[in-house]
Amino acid sequence: MIISKLRAPLAVAVAVVAVGALAGCSGSSTGGSSDAAGGTYTWWDPYPQHADGSDWANRVQACGTEAGVTIQRTAYDTTALTNQALLSAQEGTSPDIILLDNPAVSTLASTGMLTTTTDLGLDTSSIDANLLAAGQLDGQTYGIPIGANTLALYYNADVLQAAGVDPASITDWSTLTDALAKVSATGSKGITFAGIGTEEGSFQFLPWFWGAGADLTQLDSSQAVQALTLWTDWVKKGYAPQSVISNSQNTSWEEFLTGKFGFAENGTWQVDSAASQSFKTGVIVLPGMNGGAAPAPTGGEFIVAPVQKDTARYEVTKKIIDCMTTTDGFVKTADTFAYYIPPTEAGQKQLLQEHPDLSTWVTAVQSAKGRTSDNLGTTYPLISEQLWTAIQSSLSGASSPQDALTAAQKAAAAATSK
Repeated sequence: MIISKLRAPLAVAVAVVAVGALAGCSGSSTGGSSDAAGGTYTWWDPYPQHADGSDWANRVQACGTEAGVTIQRTAYDTTALTNQALLSAQEGTSPDIILLDNPAVSTLASTGMLTTTTDLGLDTSSIDANLLAAGQLDGQTYGIPIGANTLALYYNADVLQAAGVDPASITDWSTLTDALAKVSATGSKGITFAGIGTEEGSFQFLPWFWGAGADLTQLDSSQAVQALTLWTDWVKKGYAPQSVISNSQNTSWEEFLTGKFGFAENGTWQVDSAASQSFKTGVIVLPGMNGGAAPAPTGGEFIVAPVQKDTARYEVTKKIIDCMTTTDGFVKTADTFAYYIPPTEAGQKQLLQEHPDLSTWVTAVQSAKGRTSDNLGTTYPLISEQLWTAIQSSLSGASSPQDALTAAQKAAAAATSK
């Protein structure tokens, strides 16, 4: 049954703005949908950089044409889009389709403003379960990911060669730390990452947190302490610079581009930049504590359909979404948005036929995890804020990793119990 009324107030938007403008992707008439099963359909997305006439805008229009309608597209920046979507639901002017940053899906879903994939009859059976989970809440699925990006470990091959480090030998935390010691011994710098006191800090810490086996519902577990101790020890030993405390993902990448660092934790969106450098670069998956690929958080958007009073519109909405989420559609999105990895096995195989050098990124996405997964939903931003606060406290030396995370767990428990 289509959900027909809102269950929560607009105030829920406050919690999600902290996670909006993050590592994935980052106009203008507003929505309102009235013509049933024909005419004009409204579409909102977070890509103002892709203007009318761009490859992306043309793809959207082509799916409208295939469905027999015209699409009126409006682009907002990520945070503004989430807030505008919530406001439009309150006013009864929701667009037919929204492309939404994945951590915000559960926020919109929790208000009752989104249809489920079951409501629309959308087939999600081929979507990778770990990616689909970011759009799930209380056993229901609210949309389909159009692709995903995530984090991995870039390396400077020249720096590693001078230090006698084979990147293939890095399989866990111990071998990575040994590599950092060797790089530092040559006078180069070991690793840079973003430990800033914002969502970006949590985003970059999560592969180590999850890679230790920690869970976001227990920030002060022994596994969590091991992960924060790893980062803190790297700073203490000089393997990572003090600047990581204030580094965003962009500033840490700028440090890597100086050519003085062995490694940098960063995302799919830096593939072209890495390839254009004067020094040789490569990429490996972020290792788990005891080996294997650590689960890294996913970036990227879901295509979702807000509830409409005129339910006759859903038939065409489904056709538009189906058009965007074919195997070819996923690969076209990957090419348009600088290496979004398709969320299906078929799409990943097709992408690798065109870009075999993206195999590490496909592996990383296959191991990735949504920040709001595990049914965290709208509690994630509250937990994340305490996590990045603990990271800041430990990296700065204000608290031990254990004390910082003990305080974080206490604050998170209080915040999420209200």
